[in-house]
Amino acid sequence: MTSGSGARRPGRLGVGIIGAGKVGAVLGAALRAADHAVIGVSAVSEASRERAEILLPDVPVLEIPEIIERSELVLIAVPDDALAEIVEGLAVLGAWQPGQLVAHTSGRFGISVLEPARRLGAIPLALHPAMTFTGMSLDLARLPDCSFGITAPAAVLPVAQALVVEMGAEPVVIEEAHRALYHAALVHASNHLVTITAQSTQLLSAIGVEQPDRMLGPLMRASLENALSAGEGALTGPVARGDTGTVEAHLTALKTQPSEDIRAAYRSLAVATARRAVERGLLSHAQGVAIAHALALDTLGTS
Repeated sequence: MTSGSGARRPGRLGVGIIGAGKVGAVLGAALRAADHAVIGVSAVSEASRERAEILLPDVPVLEIPEIIERSELVLIAVPDDALAEIVEGLAVLGAWQPGQLVAHTSGRFGISVLEPARRLGAIPLALHPAMTFTGMSLDLARLPDCSFGITAPAAVLPVAQALVVEMGAEPVVIEEAHRALYHAALVHASNHLVTITAQSTQLLSAIGVEQPDRMLGPLMRASLENALSAGEGALTGPVARGDTGTVEAHLTALKTQPSEDIRAAYRSLAVATARRAVERGLLSHAQGVAIAHALALDTLGTS
């Protein structure tokens, strides 16, 4: 393995990036800012090449086998479903090298997906940033507020932790067996928030609100901040109050809208909210039953 051109501080690595998507290019730039040398990046699409040019200027675009040959740390930032195939395919080619650090950025997987590389002597790491990425330089400013879910063999766990700290973020150890549940939690919090926002925006637009984002923004930001600081004690609204009549009115109004997914999401989340509110003593059992009954009737009415 070559260590790249130019002198580097002790402990600095020659880093190769497989996948100049939104995550790979940003993390490559963060590692470069920590004085690691990014020696090459793979970029297939025009968007990836442009992103690499902006975030990783002067870093050559190379073929994947050449990146692996030159790198002390290989960072694989590809879609989850492509990860195993890439790792196995490169193992078949004998590309992985003894003592080489191989890290992926998938939330779903731990280090078992890197087993083909480990069998050839590579050292597996899972470094998943718990953040959504735009693929632009503003992501670098967000890293100090970001946590990474990391998984690694015990002997090299400090290496994984150090890499995350060097990127300005906080490492949080996730056990191999818990990776899927860890990722589900993040997806539920992040992706479904986007869906809920889009659905609420659609409803407000349908009744003529011209800037629904200005109406929703302060409400949603305050709700999120309150929920993070006070947990479910921050819950407000008709379900938390046991206001069955208001819930029924909402369901009736939602029937006038063409998007059944909105009504289905409202029902499902209202049921989950009522159940959790009862379990935590925020709502009486009788109130919870009344809410659930109203929601069940609405479900039966759509069958």
